[in-house]
Amino acid sequence: MHMHRLLLPLVLLAASVLAQPSPAQAAFPGASERGTAVYRHLGLPIYSARLLTKGGAALNWEEDFALELRYLRNFTQYDLVESTLREIDRTGGVRPGREQLNSCFKDVQKGDRFLAVTEGANRITFRLNGSQTCTLSQPGISRSFMAIFLGENSRSARFTRKLRGQ
Repeated sequence: MHMHRLLLPLVLLAASVLAQPSPAQAAFPGASERGTAVYRHLGLPIYSARLLTKGGAALNWEEDFALELRYLRNFTQYDLVESTLREIDRTGGVRPGREQLNSCFKDVQKGDRFLAVTEGANRITFRLNGSQTCTLSQPGISRSFMAIFLGENSRSARFTRKLRGQ
């Protein structure tokens, strides 16, 4: 009888933890995983990515979606900002200001997760390990940023296809 009394609180605690939505689910209700991929540079894994869409539907640039990156290495804020600006320039997107990205991106350690959630074509919100870091608002920012990973001109067509679930 005492064993049952000890187990019940543990079972209830486990159930409440399992019932908590993931940070991605909390930030983007109704989201389901569409695809996953690991991005590599010179053979070294840089981050794993997950594309989340409403109900796991195919990517539609006209609908909101989310992208989660789990870093497999440490990077400084400077590295993240500079590489983002370079990639937006390379893909022909509309560039946000460096100071805006500085407010969004922080140093990341292996295992950290950045989540970017689109809110229409002109707004994107960033979260690091579940905590909101910033919201960028400017014409076309959602596509300009997300095209780095999901666009036709990404660094790796194979990575993009897998991420898009194709």
